[in-house]
Amino acid sequence: MTAILALEDGTIIEGQAFGAKADVVFELVFNTSMTGYQEILTDPSYRGQGVLFTVSHIGNVGINLEDDESAKPQVSAAVIRSLSPVVSNWRSAFSLSDWLAQHGVPGISGVDTRWLTRKLRDGGVQKAALSTKGTPAETLLQMARAWAGLDGRDVVKEVTCAEPYHWVDDAGSKWVKNGAQLTVDSGRSMVNRPWSIVAYDFGIKENILRHLSSYGANVTVVPADTTAEEVLALKPDGIFLSNGPGDPAGLPYAVQAVGELIASDIPIFGICLGHQLIGRALGADTHKLKFGHHGANHPVQHLPSGKVLITAQNHNYCVTEGELNQDEVEITYKSLNDDSLEGLRMKNKPVFSVQFHPEAASGPHDAQDIFAEFFRLMKNAGKMQNDECKMQNTK
Repeated sequence: MTAILALEDGTIIEGQAFGAKADVVFELVFNTSMTGYQEILTDPSYRGQGVLFTVSHIGNVGINLEDDESAKPQVSAAVIRSLSPVVSNWRSAFSLSDWLAQHGVPGISGVDTRWLTRKLRDGGVQKAALSTKGTPAETLLQMARAWAGLDGRDVVKEVTCAEPYHWVDDAGSKWVKNGAQLTVDSGRSMVNRPWSIVAYDFGIKENILRHLSSYGANVTVVPADTTAEEVLALKPDGIFLSNGPGDPAGLPYAVQAVGELIASDIPIFGICLGHQLIGRALGADTHKLKFGHHGANHPVQHLPSGKVLITAQNHNYCVTEGELNQDEVEITYKSLNDDSLEGLRMKNKPVFSVQFHPEAASGPHDAQDIFAEFFRLMKNAGKMQNDECKMQNTK
């Protein structure tokens, strides 16, 4: 079956269809990861987007029951060079094409992905439409051009949980190292009690929950529109702000809640969209990057130490650095590809965030110890509270 991909600039590409028979409209972005297509396809941060894979051969290890980052594929479409005709892996439960078909996601193969990636890199991301059921190219082109796109939209409401729930380790948790066994410089255990963490689900990746749980934390996941008052009523030791899809400017309710939570002095850690929401709550704007950062091979530098980490990333928007108050905020990480802001911390409050994904999945493990910083913050905050109680009792 022939598949047709139409870009808003008039480009028409024909290829071979796989996955579901469907017509879809989306924002087309490219991902430079060499492995981990299952994790990429199930990442909720891709909601509303189609993923162009730069690696040439996809599908050879099929789909397993352990590596999902959410309950289903979240991408609108998959665009690839070559679909493997053979699936061979001891964990495989489905072929890629059959799995996508089950979930209504179409794909196109036989595309010159090198040429198309350079086109997006030079001209920026584009709106696109894909048909795997015979819709004419001209109709697809009209669909792409008429689509409103993602800017200013609240896409988070499409991926957040409906009700709060407690995270319970799943089959994929066995691949995450036990963070509770890590030690601080003095040799004392990082975890001396089960921490209580409230995690906002803006489209949270399950590997983030696995990492938080690996430190012995009890994690309660709450919907994106949960108010600060509702979170504080749970009396958490720490608050986590997750990744998620779309434009942070479309989430004023989340920015308001984050601002109120920052004022509470409870330790806060944000990743990706969570980082952007912290930036906006601190008075900065966010802007759209030309083609975003999507892949598992992005170098960032930790400015205080000069250390370079190779990181996994998936975002189209970025905090505007010049609008942050330098008296209140320290810039901690910068991208070595385009010098964009990749991390920050508040100087007088227990709040920090990173734009990249320390949980990887897929990706390198260089940045995983950043989770330990969150637990250090909670431990220090608890010690300060105990010291204050002792002082009050003495008085």
